[in-house]
Amino acid sequence: MTSSTATSPVSTTVSGSAGIITLTRSKALNALTQEMVDLIAEALERFRGDDNVKVVVLRGEGERAFCAGGDVVMLYHEAKSHGDKAEHFWRTEYELNLAINRYPKPIVALMHGIVLGGGIGISAHASHRVVTDSTKVGMPEVGIGFVPDVGGTFLLSHTPGHLGRHLALTAAHVGPAEALRCGMADVYVPEQDLDALVERLAETGDVSAIESFARDCGPGFADSYDIIESAYDAETVEDILDNLDKDGSEFAQDAAKRIRRGSPLALKVTLAALNNAADLDLAQALNQEYRTSLNMHANPNFVEGVRAQLVDKDRNPSWIPATLEEVTHDDVAAILGPVVDERFGELGLS
Repeated sequence: MTSSTATSPVSTTVSGSAGIITLTRSKALNALTQEMVDLIAEALERFRGDDNVKVVVLRGEGERAFCAGGDVVMLYHEAKSHGDKAEHFWRTEYELNLAINRYPKPIVALMHGIVLGGGIGISAHASHRVVTDSTKVGMPEVGIGFVPDVGGTFLLSHTPGHLGRHLALTAAHVGPAEALRCGMADVYVPEQDLDALVERLAETGDVSAIESFARDCGPGFADSYDIIESAYDAETVEDILDNLDKDGSEFAQDAAKRIRRGSPLALKVTLAALNNAADLDLAQALNQEYRTSLNMHANPNFVEGVRAQLVDKDRNPSWIPATLEEVTHDDVAAILGPVVDERFGELGLS
């Protein structure tokens, strides 16, 4: 049974014992819109009450991406016009992230291709997370004057060692082995076997079937783990950069270069948010991210970052403040604190 139209950005089908949700906005790399968030939430609610559905499969159409993030262009225009669509988007998106995490039936997320930002939010909180040959995961927010959200601070603060700090501050995209080591995924399945896996899940409704398709894809961060563990063991972003500079390896130099591209304010807020999230559960982390997202959205760095990366594409943002040294403790506290815009209250997830 199919419950969405041919032009819908989300297709939902029941095949045997599997409820299959497919993101079909492939020309836009399946980037999440408000409509898509709503349709996924509706499908999950429908499958929850369908006794024939034993397992839910979440996948993306096209070869390039499972989901490349949220609708950043919409968020950009909302920031410029001071509208309220961004608040509604984040509220419903974060509610969906938590609903996926707490869903009473197994959810198998097939994380092929590009999986960034909002794509992490609808996959890495699932009960069974599958990466494959083409997988590239990342939280690239600091590069557009923003901060990891969709439960990203929770995920990144609970990685082994300081891998989460590295991914958050560099905005790097990493492959399947690294995603597994970070705890953002559970199993690697070769890309050629994904359709057969879905067929088996539909036939059996048994997620243990994944085990017969799982393969080893090698160690993640094999040559760089020790560098990350040492360099990122610091209290400030400035100290992390000093450590990377002193290390001098090609990996450390590249990491330092990537960090220096980010918004100084976003970098410092990100490190503070990760430190906070280490002591929070997912709902609490999402509540913190809601406040941070709205406050960063109202900050000029977000519009400037999106302009430079996605609108004008000159890759030359003018950050305010321009340097890490100019970002004060009060600047960071204001972003992490209560929502500045009086139109909006707290998210209040529990």
